[in-house]
Amino acid sequence: MNDKLIEMRNKTRQGIPAATSAMPFGDYLTYWLAVVAPSRLKPATLNSYEGLSRLYIRPALGKKRLNRLSPTDVRLFLAAFKDGCLCCLRGVDAARPKEEQTCCAVRKCCERRPSARTVQYVHAVLRSALQQAVREELIARNVARIVETPTVQYEEVRPLDTGEARLLLKAARDHHLYALWLLLVSTGLRRGEVLGLTWSDVDLAAGQLRVRRNLHRIKRELLFGTPRTARSIRTVSLPKRCVDALHAHRAEQDEERKVAGAKWKPLDHQPGGLVFTTSTGRATDPRSLNRMLTILCAKAKVRRVRVHDLRHTCASLLLAQGVDARIIMETLGHSTITMTLDTYTHVMQTTLRAADDRMDDALGLDDIDPEEGEGPEEQPAA
Repeated sequence: MNDKLIEMRNKTRQGIPAATSAMPFGDYLTYWLAVVAPSRLKPATLNSYEGLSRLYIRPALGKKRLNRLSPTDVRLFLAAFKDGCLCCLRGVDAARPKEEQTCCAVRKCCERRPSARTVQYVHAVLRSALQQAVREELIARNVARIVETPTVQYEEVRPLDTGEARLLLKAARDHHLYALWLLLVSTGLRRGEVLGLTWSDVDLAAGQLRVRRNLHRIKRELLFGTPRTARSIRTVSLPKRCVDALHAHRAEQDEERKVAGAKWKPLDHQPGGLVFTTSTGRATDPRSLNRMLTILCAKAKVRRVRVHDLRHTCASLLLAQGVDARIIMETLGHSTITMTLDTYTHVMQTTLRAADDRMDDALGLDDIDPEEGEGPEEQPAA
């Protein structure tokens, strides 16, 4: 009992509320995110959960008592969140001076709705937090698990087509990270995965690389971590163009190191050194890739896309070339084949039509004369 009292006092001094069944749900979220979640979640996931709690969950449900939170409360919150405007859900427009309000505050909504992924994440935060409350016997049931995630229409993935991808890579030929852009389009690596690559992960002689870590910006820090799932740790084969580009990139990096001299600050804890760095050997900020890609899209005169859309572009191009979905799943590091097929349904339609044509060719039905039939009729037995 004394140990629990000491622990409770220490948490109170740190501003972490002690968990009780009658505490406001917002305070319980603070407790859960500070005490329980850090040991169970990846840093990037924890950072995402903290943001979702602060921006959306606490303002709507924070004052409800933990033991009074009902399935109806959760259901109404998720429904309102799904159909809400991001500016107003975050209180951005209401915080502006009255003359500068431009969104729902003046009944002129910007129509920026939460994505299907964001709705799922918010529901996941509620489920995870309340499940811990059940484990600690603060509540009898997890009301968030009772409520189904509201149906949200997924936006169709819009990757670059073959022509656009070629134009983008042509525009990137003179970019100091050309090898990175080629890798993203050719292998579908995630942004954090490509920035976390070290030369010890790359075997240019064998034409392959090993994905073992990623790089994320968490608040103001660049942190290396491990992929979220076991499937994400994988070996990826490299097309010859990528091997040639990486050879050239390594030579350029050696020159940069010589020019930088004492200013070159490699990360000692990354064996072999990072593949893609700044001009002084430091890790590349993931956010800077977004800005670079925006400039490249404008230069190539193709529509603006996100870095993650290059991953979609890779998968779509592979599917269109007839590569098996199972191989694409392994290449991208998807946890299930369902994820691959569901994400790229629109591309699969083209692949299925091509399969139909191949079936016609295989059966050779066009070569059969209808009058001749498929063979001699069987003679009746005597």
